[in-house]
Amino acid sequence: MSGKKFEEAMKNVDLTKAYEPQEAIELLVKLSHVKFDETVELHARLGVDGRQADQQVRGTVVLPAGTGKKLRVLVIAKGDPADIAEKEGADFVGGDDMIAKIQGGWTDFDVCITTPDMMGLVGRVAKVLGPRGLMPNIKSGTVTMDVTKALNDVKAGKVEYRLDKANIVHCPIGKISFAAEKLMQNYQTLFDALAKAKPASAKGTYFKSVTLSSTMGPGLKINVL
Repeated sequence: MSGKKFEEAMKNVDLTKAYEPQEAIELLVKLSHVKFDETVELHARLGVDGRQADQQVRGTVVLPAGTGKKLRVLVIAKGDPADIAEKEGADFVGGDDMIAKIQGGWTDFDVCITTPDMMGLVGRVAKVLGPRGLMPNIKSGTVTMDVTKALNDVKAGKVEYRLDKANIVHCPIGKISFAAEKLMQNYQTLFDALAKAKPASAKGTYFKSVTLSSTMGPGLKINVL
C-alpha cells in the first residue's frame, strides 16, 4: 500500500473509538502497508502500582497460534542439562564461555534459560541481561532443571508479560500475516492471562486502557467492558 493509499485507508479509522478486538485486528491487517511482516502488539495500562511488591503483574503464557518469530535461545548449563539442550535444538549452549561472551558485550539471543545451580554464574552478567529483559527468572520458567520443557514452551510461542515503569504491559500477539482468527485467539489468551494475574490488592478499574497496534500501524483503542 502506497503512502496515499494508506492515508485514504486511515480516513476509515476513528482513533477516539473503542473497537471490538476482532474489528481492530481486521482493521490493522487491512491497513498494513509495508513490505515486512509487522508484529501485532497488545498494550494494556493497568490500575496497579508496580512499585508495590504486592501489585506486580508478571508471568508467561503460551499463545495458541505461536508468535510467528523464531527465537534464538541460549542455555547456560553443564553436564546432562547442557547435553539435553544441544539435543533439543538450543541455539547456544555453554557455561563460563557464554558468560565471558556476554561480559564482552554479546547479546545476540532472545531468551536465556539456565539451571538453578548456574544462577550464581549468571548473576555476574545480571547488569547486562536485566535491562534487556533477558535475565532468567523462576516465574517465567527460564530457571529450571527441566530444560526440555523450557525449550518446548519457547518454541510453542511462550511470551512473558510484565509491567513497565508506567504500569503498562506491552506484549506481542503474532504477525500481521496471521489469519485474523489466529490473532484473535492469541489476543484472548493473553487478555485472559492478564485478567487472572490481577493482584488481590489492586483497587478500582484494573484495565485502564487496552490498545492494539502493528509495527507501522495506528494504535486502536479496545472495548474491554
